Amino acid sequence: MSDTTETSVPEGHPQAPALAHDHHDEKAIFDYLLRPDDSYDANGVYWADMSPAQRVKFVTSYDAREASRELGVVGRMFKKDPLSPVSSYFRNYVIPGAGLGLEGYVLFSIGNIKPLLQKAFPACWNSFDICNNNWIAAVDYLEICGIIVGQILVGIIGDWIGRRWGLIQDASIMFLGLVMLTAAWGVTENGWVICYAFSLFFYSVGVGGEYPMTATSSMENAVGSGKVSTKEDRLHRGRKVTGAFLMQGWGQFWNQVILIVLLLIFHHGTGNPPYSTVSAQWTYRVSFAIPAVGTLWLVYYRAYKMKSASKQLAISKRRVHVTGYDLKSLKLTLTHFGPRLFATAGAWFANDVFFYGNKLFQSDFIAVISPDNKSVMEGWLYNLANVGVSLVGYYLASFLIDNKLYGRKWMQIVGFLLDFVLFVIPAFHYTYYKETANIGSFQAMYFLSSFFNQFGPNAVTFLVAAEVFPTPIRATAHGFSAAVGKLGALLAAVLYNYISTQMKFYIVPWFGLAGALVTFVFLPDSTGLDLKEQERRWRYIRDGREHEYHGVAVHPKHLSLWERWRGAGKYYDPTLDYTQKIKDMRSDWEESQARKAEQLAGDEKGDMAVHEDEAWSSDISTYFERITKGANSKLALNEKEHSPSSS
Repeated sequence: MSDTTETSVPEGHPQAPALAHDHHDEKAIFDYLLRPDDSYDANGVYWADMSPAQRVKFVTSYDAREASRELGVVGRMFKKDPLSPVSSYFRNYVIPGAGLGLEGYVLFSIGNIKPLLQKAFPACWNSFDICNNNWIAAVDYLEICGIIVGQILVGIIGDWIGRRWGLIQDASIMFLGLVMLTAAWGVTENGWVICYAFSLFFYSVGVGGEYPMTATSSMENAVGSGKVSTKEDRLHRGRKVTGAFLMQGWGQFWNQVILIVLLLIFHHGTGNPPYSTVSAQWTYRVSFAIPAVGTLWLVYYRAYKMKSASKQLAISKRRVHVTGYDLKSLKLTLTHFGPRLFATAGAWFANDVFFYGNKLFQSDFIAVISPDNKSVMEGWLYNLANVGVSLVGYYLASFLIDNKLYGRKWMQIVGFLLDFVLFVIPAFHYTYYKETANIGSFQAMYFLSSFFNQFGPNAVTFLVAAEVFPTPIRATAHGFSAAVGKLGALLAAVLYNYISTQMKFYIVPWFGLAGALVTFVFLPDSTGLDLKEQERRWRYIRDGREHEYHGVAVHPKHLSLWERWRGAGKYYDPTLDYTQKIKDMRSDWEESQARKAEQLAGDEKGDMAVHEDEAWSSDISTYFERITKGANSKLALNEKEHSPSSS
């Protein structure tokens, strides 16, 4: 939550003080940059190369110091201004995740409003006497289809035109969609349903685009400027992204609260049936009008306050001289990272079947507790409790997702396995758990399945689908993975209409087991991996020099089991990599100096947002300038000695 950023010298690093006294010591100059103390010990050993006991000691010790530092920052902020920690939280998490919060509100509202419409308009929404059953079902199908279209389309646009325009487009589509949902009507009730369904489809296209855009922009914003990665990226990148993602849970929470309040307002202070058509109309239309105001503000904010959202993408494209969509990177990604794409897409597919299946618990145990219940309020209150449990899972995932001893991969595997257990138990003892005496256990499994879905695959799939791919096609890969995930939701939505409730419980658990297996075999663990180091590896791959890369991005810890079987980690060599990093830095520095010289000669201002990334520490610049001048002097001397005039 801290606003503090890392300087060129990490706090407390043993090499930093020596820098000012010995500019000729190459090791002193580069150690604090290339071997930061949050990833390497005093002997230059990478944390993943340590023995298990040393690794536990190193990680727990450093995490404790970092937690103490952050708490100290928060304390100083609070002392200076009691509201500053709140404003910092909003700036770092709420605003970046505002789009997901608004879409969570609206999409959750669709499922919540349906029971109310069934009670208020039974001939249309329940018995289908005056409305077409297919169009009622199409409300769910078109919502999912719209999301899939947006995830793929905006994912491509985000990598083609830029993150910023993808973000603006999403917010604009969602705003217009909310206006359409609020005003939807027809000459007949069936016409109203058709208008409602297509309005939801249009809105959902914007929702789908939020997934790749929020994930990529939040992640790349955490990376920061400069040639050297920041401590914020290495230690808190996952928290930055999942902190924005959990706004989806808050959107669901506030939707349920607002619907309850609106129904009490428009239904004479009670939530009990019968429900009039007027109270139902006011409740659902006002519930859509409220987020429309927030979405309109989001359009403004993204257009005028997020002008550098595409910075990292622009840097990546400039480096390889690409202006449009990077098709070469797409082909190379499919070649080198195809199994990763299978992992992110397959795990998301399995998770969405589970996410949808969680609703099975609720309808069943409410029917047992209140067999004669006809009020929508009871279902809404259980939804509210379930969202509260989910939020605990969201936050716990955010706090532990960067922990090197647990992290992304194990969080996803454990979440999948526990959801598998929590579904498979009632599947084979269905009659037992439906009895009134055992309904408490049924409820407990319902809430626990929701908790471990958030504190597991739901949070992790959103993060890693962007994190394990290179910048030029990151949004495309994330959008594709999310779209495949929504196919899982579509499968559940269609399949559940044709099988019994107990059969649903028989089928759903195995997707959890499959998700755990796919994760274990094909998903790399990017916990603690420097994202700029991953980009450095990608440059080698794109240049056809993969075998020359020896850095931590091919450390076995950061590769999947499949990649290790395929020999991707055989080139890992920290000693060779250290030397190669210095050469790479000098090459980048020389290129940046050449670009600056060209701009000065041509009196060009250039893209300032892009050139911010060319910031180098004064020590590094001074070192490279000195050795470059030294090399030029030697060259000039050699030329003079061998020139005709000197003989």
